[in-house]
Amino acid sequence: MDQIIIRTATLADLDILFSFEQGIISTERPFDPTLREGKIHYYDLAQMIKAPSVEVMVAESDGKIIGSGYARIEESKNYLKHSKHAYLGFMYVHHAYRGKGVNQLIINGLKQWGIAQNVTEMRLEVYHDNLLLLRLMKRLDLVNYSSPCGWELMNNFL
Repeated sequence: MDQIIIRTATLADLDILFSFEQGIISTERPFDPTLREGKIHYYDLAQMIKAPSVEVMVAESDGKIIGSGYARIEESKNYLKHSKHAYLGFMYVHHAYRGKGVNQLIINGLKQWGIAQNVTEMRLEVYHDNLLLLRLMKRLDLVNYSSPCGWELMNNFL
């Protein structure tokens, strides 16, 4: 396998990103019976790519996009020590590249972007029955705690 490159997504990447979104939805349907049948969208990917408060990143190998993720800066609850955090989402790796550290590379890229935005906390949510993803996030040293919708994973990276 060639070297994996992590880079900011562009509007030219939308077609593959839309297919990744459908892959995420397909994976999550068994965990969420409230999702409508048929083709749905979680994200406005074009707007996210353009937004200054969101960083959409892709992993590329041999010129082919193989993974994705985003970080969106959000205001934190007023009772928390940090005033803002980076909410992670759209985490997807093509099945042929899973288990090769691609997700970790994407998260590291998003972490560096967050640091450049003066953000010291990352958060994401995982369905409590998605044991595969929970194990992956634990392996990436994200600390977890239970929330009403499943697990919310967090990491203070400074």
